[in-house]
Amino acid sequence: MEKRLLGKSGIAITPIIMGTWQAGKRNWVGIEDGESIQALQAAVAAGITTIDTAEIYGDGHSERIVGEALAGQRDQLVYASKVFPNHLRQDQVIAACERSLQNLQTDYLDLYQIHWPSGAFNSEIVPLEETMTALNLLQSQGKIRSIGVSNFSLSQLQEAGQYGRIDSIQPPYSLFWRWAETEIQPYCLAENISILAYSPLAQGFLTGKFGADHRFAEGDIRSKHRLREPANYQRVQEAIAALRPIAAAYQCTLGQLALAWLITRPQTIAIVGARSPQQAQENAQAGDLTLSPEALAQIEAIGSTVTDHLDQNPLQWFF
Repeated sequence: MEKRLLGKSGIAITPIIMGTWQAGKRNWVGIEDGESIQALQAAVAAGITTIDTAEIYGDGHSERIVGEALAGQRDQLVYASKVFPNHLRQDQVIAACERSLQNLQTDYLDLYQIHWPSGAFNSEIVPLEETMTALNLLQSQGKIRSIGVSNFSLSQLQEAGQYGRIDSIQPPYSLFWRWAETEIQPYCLAENISILAYSPLAQGFLTGKFGADHRFAEGDIRSKHRLREPANYQRVQEAIAALRPIAAAYQCTLGQLALAWLITRPQTIAIVGARSPQQAQENAQAGDLTLSPEALAQIEAIGSTVTDHLDQNPLQWFF
């Protein structure tokens, strides 16, 4: 898998990143630690060297699973974590980073990100300058190598850049959720900021495994997804049916097709989770799948039959 550079940091990352939200268990059902560990190890064995986690994923549980699963391989890997908006005061950022380092069994993070803007989820309003001051301090101490943001608007991203170098942004971005292309992507292309797309499979809707009558288990966050609204979900089903012949032609899964399309987009890298070793291996294989210009255009047109009917709200869920 050919690596790419993370913004201007000089850090090489894989175009497919192993996401670990599900490893934290909160907002997911049927997740077992043993399977999470096996999936992480399979992802690395298949060539994925970049792992993304966050302190909020199970209150550090995801980070601890990553640290346990990949102990002994740290020097071969790139670790990214995030600080939640209830920890954006300078002393809180520093303390949160120390907890993440301990959880991950490492003495540095390759990328440390502000998970959501200040004020999200009824958190305290903290000046972005204060948070960035803490991140710059951590970077000068060698505890983090680069700084990123997540779920930021364009204006918030621009403001963050006034106080330090921002190497990445994490927006929700997939064939079925393309809000990031409106303003974020052109700016990132001009400023050489990497787009680390989360939910690149639209939380599983792009895999085709959820049929028209599928019902999510209680507690599964996907039951609150905007794509689950009846009219949107009908368009999702029709788009999946149209994508199947293309996947068959390339002898790949629908998920691999969606990931391969996404990582051709400007500045874009896909963060994708896996519940099992098989899923992790399949995700990694998408990094080596080359689609023709004709196929890319066809896939994009099919995706537009879903996204053309969505509003510009970047939030995927009804919280």
